[in-house]
Amino acid sequence: MLIVFSGLPGTGKTTIARELARQTAAVYLRIDVIEQAIREAGVLAGDVGASGYGVANALALSSLQLGHTVVADCVNPVRESRQAWKAVAVAAKAALLNVRVICSDQQEHQRRVETRTGDIPGLVPPSWASVLAHEYEVWDEVPLTLDTACMTPEQAVTTTMANLTSVASGLAPRWGAKRP
Repeated sequence: MLIVFSGLPGTGKTTIARELARQTAAVYLRIDVIEQAIREAGVLAGDVGASGYGVANALALSSLQLGHTVVADCVNPVRESRQAWKAVAVAAKAALLNVRVICSDQQEHQRRVETRTGDIPGLVPPSWASVLAHEYEVWDEVPLTLDTACMTPEQAVTTTMANLTSVASGLAPRWGAKRP
């Protein structure tokens, strides 16, 4: 199974994705770590976003083909990146659960962004202005959405686990839950 956590910086997706990966013993792929490694290698100049996603997609596919569950942690802001994750799941014949993480309380979201410290050496966390300016396209199919302004990380993990069970049982749509 491929579980893709998407959302703007500061919404809480890394906290939730890490814990879910820990509880399920899944392979954990964090785009920020991959992109920072590419920057430090000095092989690409400028924006490494597409390369980071390409590496993550390839790693996810190889892990899924070995029968591992994969948790991807990324902003996943555009249709192209979302379609790439879907293509990975199809190629691996794996179920896909898209999870969008939001923080509907703008003041809380801003506080999180402005007070967090980086946990990836060399990577400077984004500013609130850059989060507000971040490209983020509307989803074609509304994924499972977790609002961290209304739930704790533990509740978010529990909700995600319940949806994993549904997806694995074939009770939920394969490509993410549609909401009315």
